[in-house]
Amino acid sequence: MAPNDHPSNLKAMILAAGFGSRLRPLSLHLPKPLFPVMNRPLLAHSIDILKSAGIVDIAINVHYQPEKIMQAFGQGEKLGVRLNYSVEEKILGTAGGIKAAQQYLDGGPFVVINSDILVNIDLRKVLQFHKDKGSCLTLVVRQDSSPGSYDPIEIDEDGRVVHFIGASSMNLPDNTSRVMFTGIQIMEPEIFDRIPVGQFCGTAQDVFPQMIEEGLPVYGYLHQDYWIDTGVPGTYRQAHADALDGKVRLQHASSQDPEGSLIVPPVMIGKNCRIAENAQVGPYAVLGDECSVRQGAVIEHSVCWNRVTLGIDSTVQRSILGKGVVIDKQQQVEGQSLVIPK
Repeated sequence: MAPNDHPSNLKAMILAAGFGSRLRPLSLHLPKPLFPVMNRPLLAHSIDILKSAGIVDIAINVHYQPEKIMQAFGQGEKLGVRLNYSVEEKILGTAGGIKAAQQYLDGGPFVVINSDILVNIDLRKVLQFHKDKGSCLTLVVRQDSSPGSYDPIEIDEDGRVVHFIGASSMNLPDNTSRVMFTGIQIMEPEIFDRIPVGQFCGTAQDVFPQMIEEGLPVYGYLHQDYWIDTGVPGTYRQAHADALDGKVRLQHASSQDPEGSLIVPPVMIGKNCRIAENAQVGPYAVLGDECSVRQGAVIEHSVCWNRVTLGIDSTVQRSILGKGVVIDKQQQVEGQSLVIPK
């Protein structure tokens, strides 16, 4: 598919209604889609992925602290897209959320993507695969070095999904590959008929297994480039390290370069940061805007949100510091996620 060979009306949905419970206490005050990655919200990176495939009509389901997300992104003008919000008064699950947003998605195949993943992917190739296979549902899947960490999916040599979590495994082909789901999928509008209105319903739990058992053409597009789920503190920090190493391609990531400070690359430094001459920043440190790193302080393998202060001779390692956190003089922080209590 050529870069401009897309239906101009192709639509997408970003799933952003979750609570981010695995990222507490950080997520108590900020919904996960607004977590900064290289000083831009996760949701902005999801929008970048869709926009790079020519998709500008995007629905977003919200439930947890929805006003913060809607205020941050508005109608999408600043990003060159058109955003519609599906506000869930009660959380509806992945399938229920898709059903509730049907008015924004009807009319043809559409893309659904989780808001907490970072990925190097050309969705145009996935869409072409979906079309070529005559697929009613295409899941972007990947092979993983620790398959026991995820629910298994099996595809045959042609990419067809022959086993899914919760579906019976009768008459499996001899040669199958075990893969995991990345949270990216292409759906046909017929899927709306399978989802009840206003009820909690999951795609992986309630909808996809039945489609597999009925023998419908469900395919897995094997993704072999970068992918990460940022839903736990360790992978959230790892995503920053990978971005600093250039493993994941993120748009609009730019770092300031303070003079005279002890900077140990790779690092990213936000706007208007104040770093003392003998403070060490890095390796693998990300500072948000207006951070202050005072004399003798050391920060490495860590992520600071905006307006964080590191006191004199303090040390921060393998940690995430929320907006406005102050680390006291000589305090040592390792392997923690810290926020200001409210």
